[in-house]
Amino acid sequence: MTAATHSSLYPQVPESADAVLDGLDPEQRAVATTLHGPVCVLAGAGTGKTRAITHRIAYGVRAGILQPTSVLAVTFTNRAAGEMRGRLRQLGAGGVQARTFHSAALRQLQYFWPKAVGGELPRLLERKVQLVAEAAVRCRIRLDRNELRDVTSEIEWSKVTQTVPADYPAVVAKTHRDAPRDTAEISQIYAMYEQLKRDRSVIDFEDVLLLTVAILQDRHDIADHVRRQYQHFVVDEYQDVSPLQQRLLDLWLGDRDNLCVVGDAGQTIYSFTGATPDHLLNFRTRHPGATVVKLVRDYRSTPQVVHLANGLLGQARGRAAEHRLELVSQRESGPEPVHTEYPDEPAEAEGTARRIRELIAAGVPAGEIAVLYRVNSQSEVYEQALADAGVPYQLRGAERFFERAEVREAGVALRGAARAGGNDSLLDDAEGLPAQVRAVLSTKGWTPEPPAGSGAVRDRWESLAALARLAEDFERAKPGATLADLVAELDERAAAQHAPTVQGVTLASLHSAKGLEWDAVFLVGLTEGMLPIAYAKTDEQIEEERRLLYVGITRARVHLSLSWSLSRSPGGRAGRRPSRFLTGLRPGTVAHGARGTVVGRGDGAERRPGAAAKRVRRGPARCRVCGKTLTDPGEMKLMRCDDCPSDMDEGLYERLRDWRAVRAEEIGQPAYCVFTDKTLMAIAEAVPGSAGELAVISGVGARKLDRFGTAVLAICAGGTGEEEGGDRTDEA
Repeated sequence: MTAATHSSLYPQVPESADAVLDGLDPEQRAVATTLHGPVCVLAGAGTGKTRAITHRIAYGVRAGILQPTSVLAVTFTNRAAGEMRGRLRQLGAGGVQARTFHSAALRQLQYFWPKAVGGELPRLLERKVQLVAEAAVRCRIRLDRNELRDVTSEIEWSKVTQTVPADYPAVVAKTHRDAPRDTAEISQIYAMYEQLKRDRSVIDFEDVLLLTVAILQDRHDIADHVRRQYQHFVVDEYQDVSPLQQRLLDLWLGDRDNLCVVGDAGQTIYSFTGATPDHLLNFRTRHPGATVVKLVRDYRSTPQVVHLANGLLGQARGRAAEHRLELVSQRESGPEPVHTEYPDEPAEAEGTARRIRELIAAGVPAGEIAVLYRVNSQSEVYEQALADAGVPYQLRGAERFFERAEVREAGVALRGAARAGGNDSLLDDAEGLPAQVRAVLSTKGWTPEPPAGSGAVRDRWESLAALARLAEDFERAKPGATLADLVAELDERAAAQHAPTVQGVTLASLHSAKGLEWDAVFLVGLTEGMLPIAYAKTDEQIEEERRLLYVGITRARVHLSLSWSLSRSPGGRAGRRPSRFLTGLRPGTVAHGARGTVVGRGDGAERRPGAAAKRVRRGPARCRVCGKTLTDPGEMKLMRCDDCPSDMDEGLYERLRDWRAVRAEEIGQPAYCVFTDKTLMAIAEAVPGSAGELAVISGVGARKLDRFGTAVLAICAGGTGEEEGGDRTDEA
């Protein structure tokens, strides 16, 4: 069974509720069919969490268990909410509200404000930076551009952690937060900013949540109204909720428990905004009867990429690390990750651009390649290198696709052509939907060949080319579709923010890459001081930087490159060191003292100390009877499903058990300390004839092989295990 994260662009709507479950793996199916009570889904990167929760909602709706209008699904970005709405529509579950926390709160605030407060809702402040700047001037505090941005971020953090201006200095001291400047000054600016908002009757995005919380707390009739409306809640990326968002969620829920949360503590990378994984990690404490489902089958990345990601988190420390998920790749084997050291930053950028050109020449689409870095200021050298190499690129973080001027203009032109139908002479020689679309787009600047170079002209062409490709995909999925059908599809996509892919290499920061994936990922600038970033001082901050690298690694499906440079500019002093996070992962290095210590070998593989005799499993473990992927540790020991037929030698198994009982008594330890039942069963099924064959059985490590191997092999050969004079009796 497979559960690919990629489906066809326009799949058929499932015919029934049961058909919604088709193609889900056992864990995803468990998520989809557990529709009552608190549910906590611990979902690793690439394990199909969005697939699981959208199929859960769709199954409940299609089975008549959930009313579409009674479900509220919340996530953290408009893109993620749009993707969720699009998937639900494709599964026949339209009408479900899938929104960001802010969008859901704003909708409620707009509706209830006249009743709760009276009058019109104050105007929403789109950008608070200008007002923060004015507040600083009024306080006679001079801020440069970077300080202004940092102080604005501090105000946002204060509000989502429900910290008022007067308490800000004390809270910063208590939490050991690094403030960008004197806390008393920030407190003063924060207070003035709030005063200016009141004077001008405006609110900011954080106020949307704060005011909604205040209304639901103070007006029980309004809270009851909301709770009657929404009976079932789903929260994606739950590791990123802030205290304020959790408070809002609690008020939405009331005393009910129909809540499903999805998250991964190993991907917590937004603590600087007030996000905390504590709500996810404490979920079972708050909800003792919660159903917990772990998704660890990684459908995104090759075993080589997953192996590196697991190795990175294997060295992590702290509470989040204690709850890490060990991913199991479901994909075929791929190339090993490449580690490259360069003399300087331009050489690193040029080398990266050169390798990208090679991948494109080998057939990897430019839109399936990404260059990821720690801070946005690193992008310039890569923009230049890609432009010099003639490789198209796009910067992540530009305006949304359907908000681009050229896309809006193209939409107007396509809508006009659809209304004119056969009366538009522009379409006289265009046969078929794709040709008609290309004809219309040609009036807006689209040409069969892209313009040379990069910049605004190329960006415009890429947007129009994406629409042309979308028309081709739409026509293949719906033969005979008309221009009017495509326009309707574009309108739905615009409403859902479901944009087609622009064909250019993506340049993005690691933070903005969260939730995305590519065939090939280049992680660049991996040096001390950049990752971890220089201002990460505490253990918690360092571990979040490690998780940031983990997020970057797990964006890659097949090709992964990690690189660093020894100096900033050509001829500069080579004083930089590779990131500490690469120690133990890159060839020739060893990580010391961390849990799950990993040794980096010259061939790029990894080996754990003391495990030289054990086989390193590169791919997913599969049942040797039915071929199903195994995730249960006991089944993985046997290399078969528990319910698959066994070819175990029962007599051998009983002789091994008798021998184990004697040995356990001799050494004064429980029987399982010699070998577990599952290991004995695996031995009795495999009947090893040599030390090498015994060593590859899960549960037989180097020390147990040395201590008990001779006796076990003798028993497998038909003896009693005593012929060789017993085994070593030194402590294991």
